[in-house]
Amino acid sequence: MVFVVDVGNTNMEFGVFEQGKLCQSFRLVTRRDITSDEVGLQIRTFFSIHGLRPEDVEDVVITSVVPQVMYSMKNAFRKYLGKDPLVVQENLEIPIVNRYSNPAEVGADRLVNSFAALRKYGAPLIVVDFGTATTFDVIDPSGAYLGGSIYPGIKVSLDALVGNTSKLPRVEIEPPAKVVGDNTVSSIQSGIVYGYCGAVIHMLKLIRQELGVEAKAVATGGLSGMIGRQTGAFAAIDKSLTLDGLELIYREGHRHGC
Repeated sequence: MVFVVDVGNTNMEFGVFEQGKLCQSFRLVTRRDITSDEVGLQIRTFFSIHGLRPEDVEDVVITSVVPQVMYSMKNAFRKYLGKDPLVVQENLEIPIVNRYSNPAEVGADRLVNSFAALRKYGAPLIVVDFGTATTFDVIDPSGAYLGGSIYPGIKVSLDALVGNTSKLPRVEIEPPAKVVGDNTVSSIQSGIVYGYCGAVIHMLKLIRQELGVEAKAVATGGLSGMIGRQTGAFAAIDKSLTLDGLELIYREGHRHGC
């Protein structure tokens, strides 16, 4: 059994893999002040509910874009699972050619997603992750990571709109019945959903033009399903892409004796 963890800016996602397959997963809200005991007790509760045994965990693999929580996370795994975690880009390398001008600048989560998508769907490829930020990551026909684009996620965009205006209300992020809204709520929903969808479609078009090939696009992240349904722009919606990537990286490194 391999236990994998993706620590993002908004959520932490945990997954259990057995024989290469994701069996169970759960999420916690990411808090910078979270303690190792909070994490550990949540893990133990999760294991108990699903009939899993901590002693069956062979290794823990983690990727994180939140350095502030790593001390607590590592201590939680040592104390409650008896394991020193393998941390991506610390003591576990991602086996992908990285052509970023400064390779160390690329977030580990972006490379994990790119590696997973490459293994699952082949190159060339555009990986779009709808998270706190929306990232577009590009893999060329040779399988090399080129870089991509980062812009504010839907929720961040909505927060900025509501937080910087006096009268606009917070709304649910869902597509309204019409593009032309006939009230304030549906007008905001139209802009935030259909406007965002338009930006995604245009960005995919520009990337393909620059790449010079018709690369397939794969989406992941919390709002990928909604954006995928509205745009029809993706060959696959893969909600477990990051967790799958962690397991694949571990398996490949394990196979090569890393």
